[in-house]
Formats: sequence, C-alpha cells, structure tokens
Amino acid sequence: MVKKSKFPEEGELVVGTVKDVKGFGAFVNLDEYPGREGFIHIAEVAAGWVKYVRDHVRENQKVVCKVVQVDQGRGHVDLSLKRVNDHQRREKINEWKNEQKADKLFEIVAQRASVPVEQAWEKYGFSLAEKFGSMYRAFEAAAMNEDMLVEEGFEGPWTTHYMEVARENIAIPFVVIKGFVQLETPNPDGIEDLKAALEKAGESEFEDVEIAIQYVGAPRYRIRVKAPDYKVAEEQLREAADRAIKIIAKRGGKGEFQRGEAEA
Repeated sequence: MVKKSKFPEEGELVVGTVKDVKGFGAFVNLDEYPGREGFIHIAEVAAGWVKYVRDHVRENQKVVCKVVQVDQGRGHVDLSLKRVNDHQRREKINEWKNEQKADKLFEIVAQRASVPVEQAWEKYGFSLAEKFGSMYRAFEAAAMNEDMLVEEGFEGPWTTHYMEVARENIAIPFVVIKGFVQLETPNPDGIEDLKAALEKAGESEFEDVEIAIQYVGAPRYRIRVKAPDYKVAEEQLREAADRAIKIIAKRGGKGEFQRGEAEA
C-alpha cells in the first residue's frame, strides 16, 4: 500500500511485521510506511500483567497496532497492541489486503499507459486515493460507475486503462451505466406523448434493476441504469430506450438512442 505521508498519524491503525522481540517490548516494521519502524512497549502488548513478551508476539508475526505517539523529529513511533480489538484487527487486515491488491492493479494501469509507476502515483494516483479514501475504493467506484472518473474531474488517456482494469478485477454488487435518448413528436399534445414514452422506459421487470430517466434539455433525456452486472445493465439500457422510441413512433414521432453521455 502506497502512502504519501512518511509517518502514520496518532490514533491510526497500522499493519506491521515484528522485527525483533526484547524483554521490554517489540520492534515492528511498518508495512504501509516503508523504512519506518515502530515500538510496542511491554505495557502496551496485552491487557493485564505481561511477564514474557514472547508469549504474545514473535519475530516475523503480522500484527495490527494502534499508533499511540509519533515523534517525527526523532523518527519514533510508539505502538499499542492491546488497544486494538478483534473487530478492528479483522477490518484492518482486510483493508490492508485490498490495498495490496489495489497497488498491483495500479501498476497494471501504469504499464498499460506506458508511465512509470512512481510518476503515475504523482500524476493521479494520490489524488484518486485521497478523493475516495483509498486506491481500492477508487477501483470499486470505477467498477460500479463507468462515468466515475469524468464526474470527479479526472481526465487523460490513462482513464481508459483504469476503467478496464477496474472492470476486469473488481467484484462489485452492482454497476451504473448511462445512455441517451432523443425523442421528438409533431403532435400538439406532445408533452403527453413524451410522458408516456418516458414512463414506459422507466419500467423495470427485474427487482434488482433500477432505471431512472433524467431530463437534459428537450428533446434529450438521459437513461441511468443500475444493475448487478454490465451485461444486464447494457441489455436493460437498450430495452428502456427501445420502449420509449416505440411509444413515440406509434404516435407519429421519432426517437434515437445513443450509448454513453452526450452534449447537453
């Protein structure tokens, strides 16, 4: 996991590898902060009286600790093992594993974009991680919403590679895609025609599929589909547009579907 800061913050949970165990505590390499070391005093190893530190930790053991104090001037990071409960430990380890995966995926993005990894982090990686809380969450957001990068103001050739890697590697509970339909009717009561067409387009035959119609500017309307996966989403998007176009056509009008976003 890449961290922009060289030191953790007080109160932060960190993942570390026990480097050396002494009678008065244990030295820990901070996995998320390369080159940084922390120390767990014997009083912070476990609740109650601790006679032997090795009864609780051993060399090369992976541990989750809470940062008690940071002295950047001296390079000291004091840690606590006993102040981390089981739930926090599980959550942190899961987060750490996800971020390790995200780091590898980001390397793939950089490779496909023909940009050195370090440069990619500086250009857009850190901004993404900061925007979404972590790089893994950014990949999740990209996998769920194909317009995420554009909506958040990110642009450049790398965005195509980022979206591809997200779709290929992140398992998500649902996806969101958007399409565009243009509807025109010559009838004097055209408003009623459009209302009927859009209501029909917004109907969903599946409980796990949501279809929303958004007015962009007559005669343009955006169709937003939320579905379990891209295949279902694409099918439902196309069918929603077809339903609207058929209603308009029956009433003497015409319609046209366009995949993706369009100029307002």
